[in-house]
Amino acid sequence: MTETIAAIVAAHRSGTLSPAETLARSYQRIRDCNDSAIFISLCDEKDALKEAQALRAKDAEELPLFGVPVAVKDNIDAKGMPTTAACPAFSYCPSHDATSVAKLRAAGAIIIGKTNLDQFATGLVGVRSPYGIPNNPIRADLIPGGSSSGSAIAVAAGLVPLALGTDTAGSGRVPAMLNNIVGLKPSLGLISTAGVVPACRTLDCVSVFSLNVDDAMIALRAMAGPDGADPFSRNRPLAEMTAFPSALRLGIPRNGQLIFFGDRASEKAFGEALTRWTGLGATLVEFDLEPFYETARLLYEGPWVAERYLVIRDLLASSPDSIHPVTREIMAAGARLTAADTFAALYRLQALRRVAERAFNNIDALVLPTAPTVYSTAQVLANPIELNSRLGTYTNFVNLLDLCGLALPAAIRPDGIPFGITLLAPAGHDALLASIGRVFHADTQLKMGAKGVRQPPLAALRVSANADEIPIAVVGAHLSGMVLNFELKSLGGRLLEQTVTAPDYRLYALDTTPPKPGMLRVEAGKGSPIELEVWVLSASAFGKFVAAIPPPLSIGTIRLADGRRVKGFLAEPSALSDARDISAFGGWRAFVAQAAAE
Repeated sequence: MTETIAAIVAAHRSGTLSPAETLARSYQRIRDCNDSAIFISLCDEKDALKEAQALRAKDAEELPLFGVPVAVKDNIDAKGMPTTAACPAFSYCPSHDATSVAKLRAAGAIIIGKTNLDQFATGLVGVRSPYGIPNNPIRADLIPGGSSSGSAIAVAAGLVPLALGTDTAGSGRVPAMLNNIVGLKPSLGLISTAGVVPACRTLDCVSVFSLNVDDAMIALRAMAGPDGADPFSRNRPLAEMTAFPSALRLGIPRNGQLIFFGDRASEKAFGEALTRWTGLGATLVEFDLEPFYETARLLYEGPWVAERYLVIRDLLASSPDSIHPVTREIMAAGARLTAADTFAALYRLQALRRVAERAFNNIDALVLPTAPTVYSTAQVLANPIELNSRLGTYTNFVNLLDLCGLALPAAIRPDGIPFGITLLAPAGHDALLASIGRVFHADTQLKMGAKGVRQPPLAALRVSANADEIPIAVVGAHLSGMVLNFELKSLGGRLLEQTVTAPDYRLYALDTTPPKPGMLRVEAGKGSPIELEVWVLSASAFGKFVAAIPPPLSIGTIRLADGRRVKGFLAEPSALSDARDISAFGGWRAFVAQAAAE
């Protein structure tokens, strides 16, 4: 099923599905869902379809989000739609996109709407909005989670494969758990917050909701990078994902430090998640969670509430009734804080950061419940502040300590309620969390979101060539185990990956000694994906290798299934007129095996 970003983009590139068809599917699903509280505003379908149709097929291989429909939390600017932050009196029409949105569009995404949220991104519950309370698609009585309620539900319900949220205190993680999806909270400054209505400017980040980790990383890679328009932006390179570490050490709280507020089902689910980690080969190492709890208390008991107050100060003076009463109560408290309060808290936070740094001295990442328990909408409406606070038990300290986080589905409890865990690491370790998180999520074999979508098999990770190496694609006798593979090895070549071409090639068996295939590029869509291997050689070895290639073979540029281009073996068309077309075998190895069997 073409539900993940990777599958949708692959279908668009192959021509089996058009971006316009994908857009039309999203809009039909939105109509079928019939929940007016998910989106605050929606792009006109005709305009979105025009944008999809304007995508040029020739750009498909270059755009990582080619034709992907995306929803955006309504505290992030998207040109052509108002930004409300879930407060009609605050609403304005931006003249340009937020940097994050502009980068998604540049990557081929199509923004279809702005999603609901806890007003001014203050809350983890998703019920503090004048635009209504979105229905949780997992269990209708549960809160949707917030503040990024609409974005999380849009992904879980299958309306879009990707949505942007924001995360200051857990708004990109708690809704992910409550909707059985992935929530990626990147390192602060990795994605620009230019064009984002601030909650706490020093702590805010744009977050990502998706069905699986690989999709989240595609989006993160498209948006990451420094931005001169954002004074809090950082020039922090984003590493590639790697294989699961052989000696992974995960931090877990000391015995008795975890809090579940009496929720035995969540406590049991967390224990089972830890067992799963040890089964994957991780070593669990205890650490002291108390300094993290103390840091969490600073977020709403300390001066960072004043940052929230700054956002609504003018509106609070001119139109206090336009602000949700719970939001007003929380944010107005920021006016009472003094400069002395602020400096005292900053000094304490710096000390706590040093303690947290030491916790990571012999630990790769922490693993915690995303939230200790869950609540129904009725429960939260009856006790809005205390229950909201409980949901932030394991999220409120993260941005204060400059950590990155990845929220993952871990289980569906016997009562049908989703449970999730969060991986945390120091800033800059986003790729590490993704590398281990993708393996954990796959191991759960959980369906994705609320629609019972099966997880696809884990894709092979792309391994990069070194700066002084040149990749070369081989399709025949130079494949691993084949008769000429020794030539690559004798030149110091190393195998980078096994993959397939784009479906634009035909493979032929040449009449040579030893037997070799010849591959020819044909009109797009009229060929087949051909199995190949990508090896790398040093520049000098590459020159020697190419110089020894006999006609009718030559080295040209080959397009891979994911759109990349590498140098590789092609054949001269004139040599293939009498050759046997073996494209149906999908590759030389399968053809040779069949010939040997005959």
